[in-house]
Amino acid sequence: MFWKLQEDVLNRRDLDLLIAFIKSTSRFTQFKTVSRFEKKFSQWQKCKNCVYVNSGSSANFLLINALKELNKWTADDEIIVPAVTWPTNIGPVIQNGLKPVFVDVNLKDLSFDYKRLGKSITKNTRAIFVTHLIGIPANMLLINKIVGNRSIAILEDCCESQGATIGSQKVGSFGIGSTFSFYWGHHMTTVEGGMICTDDEELYKILLLKRSHGLARELPLKYHREIRKRNKNIDFRFLFLTDGFNMRNTELHAEIGLSQLERIDNYIGIRNSNYADFMEMCRKYDELILLKSKGVSSFSLPFFFKDQIKKRKFQKFITKHGIESRPLISGNLLLQPFLKTYYDPENFKNADFLHNNAFYIGNNQFVNMEKLRFLKKIMEDFFKKRIIYAKRNH
Repeated sequence: MFWKLQEDVLNRRDLDLLIAFIKSTSRFTQFKTVSRFEKKFSQWQKCKNCVYVNSGSSANFLLINALKELNKWTADDEIIVPAVTWPTNIGPVIQNGLKPVFVDVNLKDLSFDYKRLGKSITKNTRAIFVTHLIGIPANMLLINKIVGNRSIAILEDCCESQGATIGSQKVGSFGIGSTFSFYWGHHMTTVEGGMICTDDEELYKILLLKRSHGLARELPLKYHREIRKRNKNIDFRFLFLTDGFNMRNTELHAEIGLSQLERIDNYIGIRNSNYADFMEMCRKYDELILLKSKGVSSFSLPFFFKDQIKKRKFQKFITKHGIESRPLISGNLLLQPFLKTYYDPENFKNADFLHNNAFYIGNNQFVNMEKLRFLKKIMEDFFKKRIIYAKRNH
């Protein structure tokens, strides 16, 4: 058996719909299908506005860039970010001329060390960029409480946590804006693609502009008349209201998204059932640390070893048995070459622990009872051998 991180997520129905769409349309760049996908996703996410872009990374960049302009953030302004996240959560902060302030994570939900988060807020803090890591919801109620009535924007990266919940509320609805990724290996796919969600109308408008060069015509029709009146000397078709980019996605990718979205709740149900079985397996072994499981929308099956030597041996053991694995996202992102100047071993002990002691294997709708039984047997074999070895050397 070979247990890959992800299987071929586009099924025959996806492909047939895409072929039929290609044969029936002459418009492949962003148009009505993109709008339809945005509307459907907003209904699923229960938010007012969605903006579909070409990747989750672009979604992160565009959200920060739009908020910077909207709120007139300057070079001294700070964005608080976790030490364990994906690099393109940090890149947009730096690329937009803002200052990332790193905070260590906790070992319960893998979000911020909440005590350190409160202490990291300064007069220059303009936003907190939360990552809901590997499907586990951060404590948004506590984060909002820490922020209080201060004018600090809360942003949520839900790229690995689509459908995770806090109570009855989905992650991605606790701040001013949130981002999602539809990359190949995520909960659902458009092959490449991302989404920004917001209930804020002004933010929505500037996101639409910036996604497509800053063009005024990208705004909803209800705004066109007033904009034309204010800019009579410029042809509305090529009227640019702000600086922008080309972060649009295509009709083809949106068509795939519409097909996949119909099955997302089923996919999440399978993932979470697998995760629950996996947690039961791990509960038997004192060598492993268990994470929060409430409200999860499982992205992967993670292992957290108390001892890093055992972690390395176990990872090698499962690789030998045909199970792919990866580090826990970046590990401690501050150990990466482009961020090393921010690293202080005293301040990022939990991030260091995850860097050395954790990894994950794939979880998706293709992980079935056969694979889970296979994993259970491998875990039993490994831990049993370790126990026997320890007794012999006692």
